[in-house]
Parts: sequence; structure tokens; C-alpha cells
Amino acid sequence: MNKKIRVGLIYGGKSGEHEVSLQTALAVMKAFDYDKYDIIPFYITKQGQWHGGAALTAPPEQVKQLQYTASSGDAGLIPVLQSLQPGGAALAAHETMDVIFPLLHGTYGEDGTIQGLLEMANMPYVGAGVLASAVGMDKAMMKKVFAQEGLPQCLYRYFNRTQWTKDPAFFIMEIEVSLGYPCFVKPANLGSSVGISKATNREELKAAIELALRYDRKVIVEEFVDAREIEVSVLGNDEPRASVPGEVITSSDFYDYDAKYIDGTSRMQIPADIPADIAEAVREMALRAFLAIDGSGLSRVDFFLRRSDNQLLINEVNTMPGFTPFSMYPLMWKETGMSYRELLDTLISLAIARHDEKQRIAYG
Repeated sequence: MNKKIRVGLIYGGKSGEHEVSLQTALAVMKAFDYDKYDIIPFYITKQGQWHGGAALTAPPEQVKQLQYTASSGDAGLIPVLQSLQPGGAALAAHETMDVIFPLLHGTYGEDGTIQGLLEMANMPYVGAGVLASAVGMDKAMMKKVFAQEGLPQCLYRYFNRTQWTKDPAFFIMEIEVSLGYPCFVKPANLGSSVGISKATNREELKAAIELALRYDRKVIVEEFVDAREIEVSVLGNDEPRASVPGEVITSSDFYDYDAKYIDGTSRMQIPADIPADIAEAVREMALRAFLAIDGSGLSRVDFFLRRSDNQLLINEVNTMPGFTPFSMYPLMWKETGMSYRELLDTLISLAIARHDEKQRIAYG
């Protein structure tokens, strides 16, 4: 009988997307094949405390079962870091993991920080590496990479808190002249549309910038584009593949946090009702974007399809997209012919393969 693969699931976290991460973790725990895998949960509280639970013998049924406390097990950071200590003994509650699956959205989860920790521990992990995660999280840096790759995108401006505080009149003028109204204001480093506002005049613009600065020190402002929102899932390492595209249809002004997770005003159409040549262009551009940021494992790539001329504009790459069975990423793969469980198997295999390849690198 083959030895089961020990998978450490890390979820929760110090992020505005803590609850989204819990929902993702619950879905993934329910989907794993427990005959093939031992699942070890590691919960990070909103305050950043790590707690671990014993290996699961069956999937939990409710989110509250995922929120471990200090009395539930050992501090989760210790077994993650123990491989940094030569000859360090395994804790009684945990053996060394074969692979880590970070199910963390937003800050400290998909920005390269947890990835850097796992790189230092020399542990295989699912998803993008440090560079791709950091670039994928920072919308301003991401757009610079897209521009270098020659990918078309909407007009934008960005600045940090210090620059804004020093001369807000300059940035207001620049936005009004180059972008006009309406425009969209976003924290540069946050996911799930948290802190995003639509501004239709100067007063709304100022308020939107102040809101965005609550969530990040850097703000990006984008022109309004009357467009359909097209998405595609990418899977792989150096030779990735793309799913069929899907479309997000929402009655809101934009696909905000409430539309995604709360009020149910959005719906998904998979595959997207677009011409075959545009669908192929979406897939090709998604792969270019994925490789441009040095992606690995998984990403969802989002586009605008401008209504006036059917011009495709890349919006962003999400290196840790929503991952419940009802999220766009797995649903697009389901339509392409890969089940949720097969997707998990593939991601684990990709993580181990990438780690094995890295072991060939000489550091001395």
C-alpha cells in the first residue's frame, strides 16, 4: 500500500479576507481523498496566532470546526519551521509535512510573505512563488509587468500615501485630465474587491482615495471601461494550460465584495458567450500573463472585453483565486473536463514537481 501524502492546509490569516479563506479551507477539506492524503490543519487567527489541529480522519462539516485554539494543538508555526533546525525532532502531534497548501487570501497569504517562509523552510507548497505572489498582489507592479509583456490594459495612475498627503491637488488634476470620471479607486495590495470605490466627481474621488488608503499605503486609479468581465483559469508550472473562459455578470457597478460573497447579485456564465477567436485570444493572453509574472500552480486571469470594439484588456492575475466548488476557478476547469478532486490532485503534484526541480539548484 502506498504511503499517504501528508498535506498541511494553512488558512485564516491576518487579512480582510479571513472569512473567505475559512470557506475555501472547508471546501478543500471536504474534497480531498482521505485514502490518498493525511490532512493536517493549521489555523491563523485574525491576530496572527498560529494553531494546529490533529490530522483529520474525516472532513469537517462547519466552519467553526476549523477555528482551533491554543488548547487544540501545538502552535502551527513550529512544525512548519522545524525543518530549518538541523536534526530537529518532530513534534508529537505532527510529522513533517510532504507538501503545504496555503489557502490564504489577501495580505500575508498571497503577497509572497507565507511563500518566503516556506521557501526558507525548503518545503513544497501549492501555488505561486515569492516573486509571482508579490507581483500578483501589487496591482501597480503587475501592470508594469503587463506593459513590458505588451499586453493591452486600461489607463491608470498610482501613488502612495506620502505622495498624496504632500500634494493631493496634483494627483486629482492628473486623474481628472488623464482618466476622467467615472474612475475606479483601489488599494494596490488587496484582493476580493475590498476597499474599491467608483468615483463620479472630485468629492467622491477624494473619499475613495482615503478609503483605499485605509487598506494599503499605495493606491491605484483606473479609467472606467464599459466592458464585459471575462475570466480564465490557468494551471501548471513552466508549461501551463488554460481552461475555457467564463463571464461574470453582475447588476452592480462593478464586481465588488458584496456582489462576490454576500448579496448574490452576480452570476457566472461558463463557458462565456463569446466568439471562438476571442476565447482563444483570452486563453493565449492569460498564459502570457501567467508566464510573465513567473507563475506556478494556479492563477485566475481576469479581462475586460470592451463593448464598443470587442478589444480585450487584461485586468489582473489572481494567484490564489476563490477555490470553493462554486468559485469561478474550479468551475471553469470543470467545464473544461477536470473535476474539483482531480484539480486538487494536480495542484499537489505540481507543487512537489516544482520543489524537486528547485533541489537541482546549487547555492554554494
